Amino acid sequence: MGRLLLAVVGVVLSGVLLSTAFFRWNLRAPGPLLEPRFPLGAFVRELPGHLKWLLPFVLLQASIIPLRAVQWQGTLRRRVPFKERYHLVAIGAFVHNVLPGKLGDILRSFLLSRTERIPFLRCLGTVAVCKLMEFAALMLLVSASLLGPFGATLSRFEGQLKVAVSLCVGLVALVVLLAHWSTPLADALHRRHRLPRLEGLLHHVSDGLGTARSTRGLARVFFFSTGPVLASALAYGLALHGIGISGGLAAGAVVLGAISLGQALPGVPAGMGLYYFVTSWAARGLGASPEDAAAFATLTHLGTVLSQAGVGAISVHVRKIRVRDLRKGGSLAREAAHHVAHESVEPAPP
Repeated sequence: MGRLLLAVVGVVLSGVLLSTAFFRWNLRAPGPLLEPRFPLGAFVRELPGHLKWLLPFVLLQASIIPLRAVQWQGTLRRRVPFKERYHLVAIGAFVHNVLPGKLGDILRSFLLSRTERIPFLRCLGTVAVCKLMEFAALMLLVSASLLGPFGATLSRFEGQLKVAVSLCVGLVALVVLLAHWSTPLADALHRRHRLPRLEGLLHHVSDGLGTARSTRGLARVFFFSTGPVLASALAYGLALHGIGISGGLAAGAVVLGAISLGQALPGVPAGMGLYYFVTSWAARGLGASPEDAAAFATLTHLGTVLSQAGVGAISVHVRKIRVRDLRKGGSLAREAAHHVAHESVEPAPP
């Protein structure tokens, strides 16, 4: 019953957020509750005119998957074949873009754990470092965008950027502290024979975040994290340029940053609605007309699904994973939960 209620709330919330790309909500003013931002018939007729930038957008978004597969090796302690990493990243992208909950990164961590016999929490830690370094690369790119020719317009987002950069610095500091101090804390618990589950968890966290103990290691991962960020930022920049925003190429990073912050938390049941809300709001803030902003949100969402989910579907088929298991949780989710519970009570390594 609780899951059903959560699903209903998620669908309603997503629908409300999605509608803001096409309608204004009049909660206080007299008149209709929903007021169209533009004539919907004309919007549909003019939509094909935007398709000229959709193909390069799709290609750039699809390139993120192999780039993330390259990036991932930088956080893994042993060599994993590129083909294996590629398929797991692609399957995670499929789950992230098609199924509710945005749990693709958690699933690819578990699949790596199962195929390469690496403890699940260690795999999850390596993915967390990758995502954090991507976030750091994105914040650096957004900050650089403020210095470009489009800086005057982008300056309206300066307040939000400061909050995001502060969050990024805090997360990096937290990860570095966990990487350095998880093992000493686990050893202290072991000497006192206290909290064995927490002790095991700290050891796995230390292993998963091992890259963060080395400045050189973090720098290497950061370097490879710029690839996916630049590809996605360029894709959104080309789309903004395509809807007629002057200097839109430089603004792609800002839109990507807004999307990343809006969809940062896994398990949020209104992902698609958040995407339409954030992208259309950002495009209007950058000077796009309501029609063009709605076209930007619609076609970039379509392009992302066609690219990453389409490529991911091929990997799902190649690896013979049933979509029913991905959709319902099924055996993979139960096995992942058992995996975590088992690891948490493992004796600490000597």
